[in-house]
Amino acid sequence: MRNSILIHLFYFLPILVWSQFHGLPGAAGSNAIHKDSSIIKGWASSSIIERGYMQINNHSLGFASVGNEQSAIGPADGNVVSLGDSGVITLQFSHPIVDGNGYDFVVFENSFLDNYVELAFVEISSDGTNFFRFPSICNFDTTVQLGNGDFSDITKINNLAGKYRAPYGTPFDISDVNDNPLLDKNNITHIRLVDVIGSIDPLLGSRDSEGKIINDPFPTPFNSSGFDLDAVGVINYAIGFGLDSDSLNAIKFYPNPTKSYLYVENINLGSKIDLFNLSGKLIISEKVTDKNFSINLENLAQGIYILKAENLCSKIIKL
Repeated sequence: MRNSILIHLFYFLPILVWSQFHGLPGAAGSNAIHKDSSIIKGWASSSIIERGYMQINNHSLGFASVGNEQSAIGPADGNVVSLGDSGVITLQFSHPIVDGNGYDFVVFENSFLDNYVELAFVEISSDGTNFFRFPSICNFDTTVQLGNGDFSDITKINNLAGKYRAPYGTPFDISDVNDNPLLDKNNITHIRLVDVIGSIDPLLGSRDSEGKIINDPFPTPFNSSGFDLDAVGVINYAIGFGLDSDSLNAIKFYPNPTKSYLYVENINLGSKIDLFNLSGKLIISEKVTDKNFSINLENLAQGIYILKAENLCSKIIKL
């Protein structure tokens, strides 16, 4: 009888340790969210980047360099900023995110394959100073180092950004973060992403919340090294800002791309529209005097501009 009990305990142990999580976009039970989902009510309004090295153990290669602060704000559109090994980006939002029903925000990376992932830790703050990390789990095998383009079983990871291929994002529920007197879960103003160093070398690699090494592709000594952030979308805004209704989706800017005029519809009178270049310089600022009006962009050079209006932040392409 004793031997029989020991055998059964040994048999079930792997199931307890290697629990499975949400699967590929479109699969039954997947929690992947498409970038055009109607549940997304807004996007990050500003960001600050602390670049990481292309390869953490070879500083001579320099830092990751793809994208900039503007690349991470506004809707997910494939225009990304690369963090590099252990790079950090902190995003701010015009209005607070709350711990509402279900998922509260979603993070978009730019992977083009279902099982090729570049991961990042996610942290939240209600004051921009004290940040608290989502408890993450990665049950990848760590006996062989994953290389660039190697297969990863995404059902073995949870609460790590970058789980899903573009154009799908990984959602996060604020309630998963442990309570702390320095964290107001109904007033989240900042979200920070920290690139996972995927080396299985215990002196270099990042670890999940259970202390396990995270086996992420390493090294990736390119300008696009590390986690590539596309955007962070907000699902649950604080009540009172009008962002938890369909009103935000009613504002329209078209055509985009545009050659000359940008037309604006369904925007509140008295609102201000600001247009910035990718360096953050204010190019145009106009106060809304008519619900439906146009902005003349004919004199602007070709390129990508950032338009801010009310609670909406959007990328505008001038042809």
